[in-house]
Amino acid sequence: MTTRALVIGGTGPTGPFIVNGLRARGFAVAMLHSGRHERDEIPGEVEHLHTDPFDERALEAALGARSFDVCVATYGRLRATAKVMVGRCAKFISVGGGPAYLGYMNAETWRPAGLPVPTREDAPLVTREGDDAKGFRIARTEERVLALHPSASHFRYPYVYGRYQLVPREWCIVRRIQDGRPFIVLPDGGLTLCSYGYAENLAHAVLLAVDQPSVSAGQIYNCADEEVLSLRQVVEIVRDALRAPLEILSLPGELAVPARPLLMQPWTTHRVFDLGKLRSELGYRDVVPAREALARTARWLNEHPLERGGAEEKILQDPFDYAAEDALVASWRRALESLAPVDWKRAPGYTASYSGPGGTPRSGEFE
Repeated sequence: MTTRALVIGGTGPTGPFIVNGLRARGFAVAMLHSGRHERDEIPGEVEHLHTDPFDERALEAALGARSFDVCVATYGRLRATAKVMVGRCAKFISVGGGPAYLGYMNAETWRPAGLPVPTREDAPLVTREGDDAKGFRIARTEERVLALHPSASHFRYPYVYGRYQLVPREWCIVRRIQDGRPFIVLPDGGLTLCSYGYAENLAHAVLLAVDQPSVSAGQIYNCADEEVLSLRQVVEIVRDALRAPLEILSLPGELAVPARPLLMQPWTTHRVFDLGKLRSELGYRDVVPAREALARTARWLNEHPLERGGAEEKILQDPFDYAAEDALVASWRRALESLAPVDWKRAPGYTASYSGPGGTPRSGEFE
């Protein structure tokens, strides 16, 4: 008997991997999407249902009386999709995002500001619209999905990167390299840690719920790359992948305005997902290690550059205003040069628990 899968979306970063992963598992796959984008990676035998995934009535009309063994919802209005799919699928798998967590979009809802690191699935969610309207809606949607589909599996995506990513932040680095810029500005040393997910890795996580429907029933999972890279490491990996010189200049977070499109938040606090549940329950491991995935993405963007001033660059909101960047850095360097030298009577040390090169000094060396 033929097993059937419906993918709502399917043309975004993770979509082709999910569609082809379902095909490899023996499913006859149908994709429901707007039809505005098609992907060469998806073979011709995949059925396409073209309609508006954001319109509940359009969804119902496109599906008619059809039913599926699995539905993977990655696009559209999830609440409406979940409602329409009641009685139309045996297993419902949905994709949402990290903004459901209290503090993800508004770090100052925590004191001190910033998400708990790492953030587990049972961390507090946004329960008051005044704290963050978007996060509030996402958290309520998760509740609605599981109310309609008690055996559903829901995945909280982080920022997604790879081909067809919606906000190609790595382009902010790649274009500066292509333009021959000597430096890039990062806030606070670029030490901010954020979970990101390579498209192939996130698709693999979703497909594990297909493989283990009973284990994943009624569960919510964080998914992301296993290694969490700092913003500085991201820049260094992209730079090294393209074999280009690019100096990293650290400015205080308040002054590092050019880095906003890379940071994607008003703070330099961390956003780190705990993957313990995904690893222990579903056996998740990265298909592509984060460092290699990022290098692949950088090389792909270098070979497929965005249109200068085009729609994707506008989404990034990076003006690439190099004259302003040069003026900012020159002003910062003058400020540093103007600092009066400090005459320490005794320079602060690293304590007896020093853990840098050379190890802890021998006893008697602290005098």
